[in-house]
Amino acid sequence: MSQVRTNCPQCGAPVTFAWSSSVQTTCEYCHSVLVRHDVNIDRVGQVADLPVGVSPIQLRTEGIYNGKAFTVAGRILYEWENGGWNEWHLMFQDGQSGWLSDAQAEYFITFPAKAAAVLDPNNLVAGQAMELNGHKLEVATITRARYAGVEGELPFEYWDKNEVLFVDLRSHSGAFGTIDYSETPPITFFGHAVQIEDLRLKNLREFEGW
Repeated sequence: MSQVRTNCPQCGAPVTFAWSSSVQTTCEYCHSVLVRHDVNIDRVGQVADLPVGVSPIQLRTEGIYNGKAFTVAGRILYEWENGGWNEWHLMFQDGQSGWLSDAQAEYFITFPAKAAAVLDPNNLVAGQAMELNGHKLEVATITRARYAGVEGELPFEYWDKNEVLFVDLRSHSGAFGTIDYSETPPITFFGHAVQIEDLRLKNLREFEGW
């Protein structure tokens, strides 16, 4: 981990990129979205205050997955007709980047994966069998979601989205995949369902009812 310290070009507040692989962060003071281009920091937008959620996870929550320690570095928030969910960006001690999907008390950890082919979502239906990373999965849901905001550090630029299409894949063994059609070609992630207790999380957000 190699920190980069600078100042927000909008308000002058101190800004730290805690991980050398981070490309984007948000100013904690003025909510400017800041993108790093080598040594230069550009303000590319601004995010509104994110709605208060019901997740105990927050930036700088720490945990363990498969024997490797991680820290929650960033978040992308999505909303859809039945609610919303968080995609928490995880930075592992060995430098690997992953994601913890947090949706209605279901949790999945995934990592970037290579898709066998670019799939047209218009040709996919729930229950359709697929293979990803050598695992047999089925199309579970096809969701059109609204990008609702971002915070913390991310490994790529992600601030000007609107509607995003996701195809989620599952298996009976707990394998999980998702295809993110916000980019061309689509981005594929693969991982597994997890129990939040098994992640041994600390530095959680405390609120009534948790």
